[in-house]
Amino acid sequence: MADAPSQTKPPPAERVVRMRGTLPAPVALPPVDMRRKRPPLLSFLLRMETLRRAFRVVSLLALDFAALFGAIFIALMVKAVLRDGEWAWRASSIEAQDTIAFAYLVTVLLFARSSMYAERAQRPGLPRIVTSLFQVTLVALVFAVVNGEQYTSYYIFYGTLAVAIVTVGVTRGLYEQVTGILLRAAGYRRRAVLVGSGKHIEDVAHALTDEVHAPVEMVGFISLTPRPDNGLRSLGQIEDLPEVLMAHRVQEVIIADPDFPEERAVELVDQCHRRGVTVRIAPSTMEILVHRAEFVPGASVPLFELRPPVFDGFDYLVKRTFDVCISLLLVLVLSPLLMVIAIAVFVSSRGPVLYRSVRPGIGGEPFACFKFRTMRSGAEQMQADLESENEASGPLFKIREDPRMTRVGTFLRRYSLDELPQLFNVIAGQMSLVGPRPLPQRDFEQLEEWHKKRYLVLPGVTGLWQVSGRSELDFDDLVRLDFLYLERWSVGLDLTILLKTVPAVLSRRGAF
Repeated sequence: MADAPSQTKPPPAERVVRMRGTLPAPVALPPVDMRRKRPPLLSFLLRMETLRRAFRVVSLLALDFAALFGAIFIALMVKAVLRDGEWAWRASSIEAQDTIAFAYLVTVLLFARSSMYAERAQRPGLPRIVTSLFQVTLVALVFAVVNGEQYTSYYIFYGTLAVAIVTVGVTRGLYEQVTGILLRAAGYRRRAVLVGSGKHIEDVAHALTDEVHAPVEMVGFISLTPRPDNGLRSLGQIEDLPEVLMAHRVQEVIIADPDFPEERAVELVDQCHRRGVTVRIAPSTMEILVHRAEFVPGASVPLFELRPPVFDGFDYLVKRTFDVCISLLLVLVLSPLLMVIAIAVFVSSRGPVLYRSVRPGIGGEPFACFKFRTMRSGAEQMQADLESENEASGPLFKIREDPRMTRVGTFLRRYSLDELPQLFNVIAGQMSLVGPRPLPQRDFEQLEEWHKKRYLVLPGVTGLWQVSGRSELDFDDLVRLDFLYLERWSVGLDLTILLKTVPAVLSRRGAF
């Protein structure tokens, strides 16, 4: 048989790293039978990312249902035994079936809010489970009281809570153990790179090597300072990060430095998120020691993820449903006004009623942003001659008395009525009701790199710009408002911005 190529990765038991021309002693690892084969079907299934995610959510939902039903049933059985001295199997089962639907719905919603169905590395442990179950009990109790339900005692609430903490906690703990074994059998590994300086890199690396529930393949480290002698593979300096991410197919970057510079951290996070790489922060040594006092299944080292400001999964479903329903309702209610505006634009000046402004959307992809036409023909060609009269800061182009505007267009622009056709962009999935405003291509080309973080989500018809002063604000302040919205998004915030948009538009504050 021919010799193996020289670049073949050595087996784990003989792992050797080169550092500054020296060869440190091999790291002793438990012996592994290299002839052992992974189950091919199991490996194939678990490597399919979408299937794994679907299996994770469905299995956890089923597990929580069984644990919650069992908790209600057991609590009712205990009550029957203590009160009547008999095992009321049938009566307890019937009452549990009548109660489980509402209790399970509230549990799933609050568990989802607490990231209980997230990836295993981000799923919280028993403390969060107890907190969420307490919230479920409180919501159920308030709902029952408001509905006028009468109880001789409130045992069903606190009794079920006590049992549910045990049943949900135990079943979820077993789930973490079993799925961890399956993932290891399938050869699942997270390819990670450590970034930082000093001895803390080595401490975090050794802790992650012992991770049994979510195995980590430590590719190496990137140092901010001259390479420390920590026995890990050096991948270069922080300036080499983009090449390292591409060359080594890195899935996550772990910042393992309590004193990591803030300006470097912002740049690192943006570079990683643009490439779909997860960023996490390892806690300090003291935080690790404190964390060991808690039972957190699935993580021997807590890693706090810096999530990109995007809407996906359940958040996207909620936001998209909200957008479509409200947009359809607004189109129906405002259809007479849309018709009147269209007629006014048509008879006031020559040109199309709708103006299709091609603008960068999510990820910088261009789309046709619909507006009622407010300018005369040839307005775009005239803009170069008007650049010296620009009254806006940064990349924006605004003139209060724009000579290109029509009479009808001036009125529409003043009250933002020209933006109403963008409701159809929302229905088509090109925009959202609330989000960062899409800028014209001319403005987009003048943005700085940190400004473009706002293009990680769908652009909006309205946003914090419109309810916070609009054109009176400095451009950098407007971008910071976008970032604030992305970090604090909720359906309630979207609804609040929509409601505040109406008085902001009617007051004409900062609009031109």
